[in-house]
Amino acid sequence: MNDMIHLSPSVAEALQFGRAVVALESTIITHGMPWPKNLDMAREVEAIIREEGAEPATIAVIDGKLHVGLTDAQLETLAQTKGALKLSRADLAYAVAAGRTGSTTVAATMIAARLAGIEVFATGGIGGVHKGAETSFDISADLDELSQTRVVVVSAGAKAILDLKKTFEVLETKGVPVVGYGVDELPAFWSRRSGIATPIRMDSADEIAEFQRVRERLDIHGGMLIANPLPEELEIDSATIGGWIDAALADADAKGVTGKATTPFLLQKIFELSEGKSLATNIDLVRSNARLAARVAVGLAKRPIR
Repeated sequence: MNDMIHLSPSVAEALQFGRAVVALESTIITHGMPWPKNLDMAREVEAIIREEGAEPATIAVIDGKLHVGLTDAQLETLAQTKGALKLSRADLAYAVAAGRTGSTTVAATMIAARLAGIEVFATGGIGGVHKGAETSFDISADLDELSQTRVVVVSAGAKAILDLKKTFEVLETKGVPVVGYGVDELPAFWSRRSGIATPIRMDSADEIAEFQRVRERLDIHGGMLIANPLPEELEIDSATIGGWIDAALADADAKGVTGKATTPFLLQKIFELSEGKSLATNIDLVRSNARLAARVAVGLAKRPIR
């Protein structure tokens, strides 16, 4: 175990005995919603993972220490933290070196999970290629991380504010398997349909676990993206969400919002335009992804590398 990692007692025990563990990011706690809803959501997602027979490992940097798995007291403190950094590959080590507190994005969570020996990570949606990237070059570090870090990432696809066709094209170019869970068309975060065909379809968590074990036996590096659509009754239809996204993009352009500030700005604007519906649906999809991720982790725990 890397000595830079601080495991919670429950995560340390699960890893020691080869039980299923699911990594969770912490950006949704510090930047995704207000107190105390953020704490309620974090506790609920952890409970779902435990219900499915796995141990949750929420990841964050607290006062310069990289924690994999938080106690309930640490989770509550993080949920009330003001000014936490939003950490990716570029600044994860900086936060540790400088003694800062920060939440982990998809890329940083993957790095920490891999260091700790955790094989599965549940999130809402990954970052990707932003619209207009041909001039702004605004492309998330999540895509490079998926190409090089061996973690199964369960999501609802890429965030719908992105250029989804370019995002999935980049993933294909980088050799990242994109698996549609039970669907022939990739989901688009809040919506079930993106208009993009599923490259690989799998219909069970055990199939996904077996696919990952074969990749390991073939020594194929990099991660795998599982695109898990919301149930139809919970989705926001693509036409409705598309109108909100266009309005949010226009506002961001008018105000000159760029870089790391883009995604949180757009999500906040869509939250306002949807009168909170976008956030409620976001929470629904995190719940759904946590449940599937736990089942995949349990499947992997039953299938040791041969």
